[in-house]
Amino acid sequence: MNFGRLITAMVTPFNEKMEIDFDKTKQLVEHLIQTGTETIVVAGTTGESPTLSTEEKLELFERVLEFAQGRAKVIAGTGSNNTKSSIALTKKAEAIGVHGIMAVAPYYNKPSQEGIYQHFKAIAEETQLPIMIYNIPGRTGINIQAETIVRLSQIDNIIAVKEASGDLSQMSEILVKTKENFFLYSGDDKFTLPVLSIGGYGVVSVASHVVGKQMKEMIDAYLAGDVKKAASYHQKLLPLFEGIFITSNPVPIKELLNRIGIQVGSVRLPLVPATKEQSEIVKKIYDNIIM
Repeated sequence: MNFGRLITAMVTPFNEKMEIDFDKTKQLVEHLIQTGTETIVVAGTTGESPTLSTEEKLELFERVLEFAQGRAKVIAGTGSNNTKSSIALTKKAEAIGVHGIMAVAPYYNKPSQEGIYQHFKAIAEETQLPIMIYNIPGRTGINIQAETIVRLSQIDNIIAVKEASGDLSQMSEILVKTKENFFLYSGDDKFTLPVLSIGGYGVVSVASHVVGKQMKEMIDAYLAGDVKKAASYHQKLLPLFEGIFITSNPVPIKELLNRIGIQVGSVRLPLVPATKEQSEIVKKIYDNIIM
């Protein structure tokens, strides 16, 4: 199973009552596919997974699969800090027909590396689906160390890692010690090109909601051997890659989507909309790139 080079961690569109808006979700899925997204992650952190109920997640998985119509693969965000719950949601997602799951490192509990290994191993044993591990120490409070990822890569259906540690040395170690059919994705837009340059496969992106075509062109240029062209894209897009994290993700990216006519509504508490100042900064950065 190959999820492609450009994966988007999709926001969850809400209506004015802060319920999931499936008409807006359909439009968003169409927009992502038309701008180069090959696989969509549903109900990840960017999709505000902590505030979605299990029922909402399952309906999202089902609807996004229906909207994509086979034109993009669908990865379900089923990870949590409760192994038993993660397994239960994974089984339900598998029954719906998703193409794979993404499971985040168990947050808050602060398990040992052995605990992390056993957590992912337990999930893998209960599903046939390909699994992408998600390492994001800044949100979970723990780093999945390279040797743990290497151990986990030896489990047949653990096929990829989304690396958002920002540690290129750790990523290099993973790439050296895992087999060729294990895929490392950047979990940060700004590391897309650096990760490709050390042998990574692609990116699980937030920015691709609004600059998907440009990101695809950057990746394609690098793969075609035109490093200078790829670097120029990276340099141009970098202010946006950083700007969309001026406040908590996905607040700025939702605002930008609304601004370009892809209506996705606001964010659920405990997230709040950006301040006027933050909004202006992000809009200015975006306008400078697109002009």
